[in-house]
Amino acid sequence: MQGVLFSLLAGILISLQSIFNTRVSEKLGLWQTNTLVHGIGFMASFILFLIIRDGSISRISEVNKVYLLGGVFGAVIVYSVMRGIAGLGPAYSVSIMLVSQLIMALVIDSLGLFGTEKIMFTANKAVGIAVMIIGILIFKLK
Repeated sequence: MQGVLFSLLAGILISLQSIFNTRVSEKLGLWQTNTLVHGIGFMASFILFLIIRDGSISRISEVNKVYLLGGVFGAVIVYSVMRGIAGLGPAYSVSIMLVSQLIMALVIDSLGLFGTEKIMFTANKAVGIAVMIIGILIFKLK
C-alpha cells in the first residue's frame, strides 16, 4: 500500500513540477530554470540528508558508475518536460510521457535489465499499452 501511495504522490508532484518549471522557464529561459530547479532540489536533498542520515556515501565505489548518469538524465528530463508542455500543453504532454515511461519500464522488466527481476511480456500487456496509445489519440481529437 505504501508503494501505491508514494507512486500517487510522485505522479501528482511530477505533474505540478512540470507545469511550475514551464512557467518559470517562460521568464528565465530553459537552461536557467533547469539550473535553478536542480540547485534548489540539491539544497532540499542535502538538508533532508543532514536530518535523516540514511545510507552511506562511503559505499559509492560499490555503485555501477553507469547508474550515476541519473543526475544527467534529470537535467535532460526537466528540459524535455518544459519543451513538451510548452509545445503540447500539460495534459497531452504528460499523457505521452506516462505511456513512454510505461513502455520503457515494460522493456526493462521483460528483459530483466539493470538488476530487475525478469517478468514475462504477455499479450495483455501489449493490449494495455495499445489501449493507452489509442486513448491518447482519442484524447487529442478535437
